[in-house]
Amino acid sequence: MPTAPLDPKTVLGVDPWLEANVGAIVHRHDLYRKWKDTIEQNEGGYDPFTKAYLKYGLKVNPDGSVTYREWAPNVKEAVFIGDFNDWNRMSHPMTRDQYGVWEITIPAKEPGVCPIPHDSKVKISMIAASGERIERLPVWIKRVTQDLSVSPVYDARFWNPPEAERYKFKNARPPKPRSVRIYEAHVGISTTEYRVGTYKEFTANMLPRIRDLGYNTIQLMAVMEHAYYASFGYQVTSFFAASSRYGNPEELKELIDTAHGMGITVLLDMVHSHACKNVLDGLNHFDGSDHQYFHEGSKGRHELWDSRLFNYGHYEVLRFLMSNLRFWMDEYQFDGFRFDGVTSMMYVHHGIGTGFSGGYHEYFGDSADLEAIVYLMLANDAMHTLYPNSITIAEDVSGMPLLCVSVPKGGIGFDYRLSMAIPDMWIKLLKHKPDDQWDMGDIVHTLTNRRYGERSIAYAESHDQALVGDKTLAFWLMDKEMYTNMSDMTEYTPVIARGIALHKMIRLFVHSLGGEGYLNFEGNEFGHPEWLDFPREGNGNSFHYARRQWNVVDDQLLRYKYLNEFDKAMNHTEERYGWLAADPAYVSLKHEVDKVVVYERAGLLFIFNFHPTNSFTDYRVGVEEPGKYSVVLSSDEKRFGGFDNVLPGGEYITTPMEWNGRKNWLQVLSFSWEVDQLRRRSWLYIRTGARAILFLSQYIDFAILAIISTMSDKATCANVQANGGSCTYPACGCAEPPKSK
Repeated sequence: MPTAPLDPKTVLGVDPWLEANVGAIVHRHDLYRKWKDTIEQNEGGYDPFTKAYLKYGLKVNPDGSVTYREWAPNVKEAVFIGDFNDWNRMSHPMTRDQYGVWEITIPAKEPGVCPIPHDSKVKISMIAASGERIERLPVWIKRVTQDLSVSPVYDARFWNPPEAERYKFKNARPPKPRSVRIYEAHVGISTTEYRVGTYKEFTANMLPRIRDLGYNTIQLMAVMEHAYYASFGYQVTSFFAASSRYGNPEELKELIDTAHGMGITVLLDMVHSHACKNVLDGLNHFDGSDHQYFHEGSKGRHELWDSRLFNYGHYEVLRFLMSNLRFWMDEYQFDGFRFDGVTSMMYVHHGIGTGFSGGYHEYFGDSADLEAIVYLMLANDAMHTLYPNSITIAEDVSGMPLLCVSVPKGGIGFDYRLSMAIPDMWIKLLKHKPDDQWDMGDIVHTLTNRRYGERSIAYAESHDQALVGDKTLAFWLMDKEMYTNMSDMTEYTPVIARGIALHKMIRLFVHSLGGEGYLNFEGNEFGHPEWLDFPREGNGNSFHYARRQWNVVDDQLLRYKYLNEFDKAMNHTEERYGWLAADPAYVSLKHEVDKVVVYERAGLLFIFNFHPTNSFTDYRVGVEEPGKYSVVLSSDEKRFGGFDNVLPGGEYITTPMEWNGRKNWLQVLSFSWEVDQLRRRSWLYIRTGARAILFLSQYIDFAILAIISTMSDKATCANVQANGGSCTYPACGCAEPPKSK
């Protein structure tokens, strides 16, 4: 059945401002429909089309024989070689079909016995159109290894472990999270030691840490095999091979399955925006031509990344890329993808030298790369058709309209986009403006400036800010004092006090206001003290900065633990109230003099005071819902670096009078601090029935606690009592009175 055409009214129903560009949107949707219908007619639909990984590459047949298939349309001859035949370039010639697919089946040694040893080296030897003999790694190979003591060039290996050594998945995929809290991680740097970390170590050491912090999704970087470790995984050479630096394929499967058992969704950082230009161990010039997988000439080269660009309008390239997505979903049980470099894909200028103002004329017309956009539409549509609970995220700086709208509605089909302007804003503020010059309106605008109905992943910083040449938020805030004044054995300095307070405020501000999902790069949750720099010639191939110093956050004498505990509490509180899955916040106050921001979301009222010196007595704030609000959360607890001067228990009653556009108001508890401004406090209030206020001040130690309101939660009320508060039993609904302190 042909794919239904796009009704222009559907597009305008999503965004009326697209009226002038409806024709272009319908046109690209028509191109998508043509491709989808062609795939349906020729292949039988997405399902068989994306299973090409079961046909191409090396496959062991039931009788023990091995079939190898490779698409190489521009070669005259092809021979399969390897350890199995002593690299004989004549003994195993391949035959070609009319589409340029070469094939050979090697008989079993005896019934059921594979003729190619497990983990042995293989290659394909070809005669190019020029008459030159060229040798390459099989494109669909599942494992390649690198021995830098011999050569930086990878070796392809035939991965066929004995049945007893094959990992068997035990856990089903977890349900699609309603609120996506992403932990961005790199297996290789997830160790404190001066070396590359492993899949096994990540499974044993990192997964429990991530789970306890309250993240429900992991985004794994640099898994697709890449020749240069320092590329952070963005120079992919073998698209179907899991990086052997960290271990073998079965160990990666165990990592993902273990995460699923913990209820954690796992996303793969998918690099389809470009490919490494390597020839001997990459896709470049695989069959001797410049145009097999890529555009020919300058169109097929990225001038800044020094890499090759795919020809997304070619039938076999689409088969390769879409099957690559399916492979990682099926073989390794990933739950979705974060697509890298989407901006580069969607525009013929690749975003180079282009500043996007937000004008709709920038997204359509001659600057749009329709072949790439249609590929993204097909990829998203296929993944969501085959895996309805899959998640796809776009890395895009341009603000492309309809990027995160479903394909049937005229969109490109992603679930989320990364809010890439947010981390840039914080860096600019910390670098160029003193605290008292921060513009609350500009900050709120950046955090809330997203397309209606299109979900965003907000983050204060990611791996980009952690890399050498940039600074993390913690380093911008505390700089060299992180090396000398983070011990609990020393007095707070103004720099450390400000840094710890702002680090927490910024993260919660972004978490609660900036989007429909949240992302953190590993280590940044506790203010990792140093940048990230992979071993390379420029640093003497040192691993000193290519690791994460978990020892500093686990050291109970250091203040990093307070930031870590805050991050944990923040995530667990979001899990309870679900503000990421709620409608966007209603911002009722952006006070430029007081530096106060007030907003409501998910039944919670958030109040941030960013003023560097001023606290406020009986500060009046508007709130929509009337009732009694009580203090249930104090960052002055010692576990957040506080002093236990302020404990939960205070109550506040609304007054039915309009204030700041809300139906009621209440006055926030006055609070004071010492003249040295080193003791800081903040509050989270909650109305009976789960309405809450969050009060934040810059010079405070803010954090999230468990709720201790008049809710029927025995453990909650016990916590009130333990911390010096009072329980309203029996009105609270507790099963029994709380224990006395």
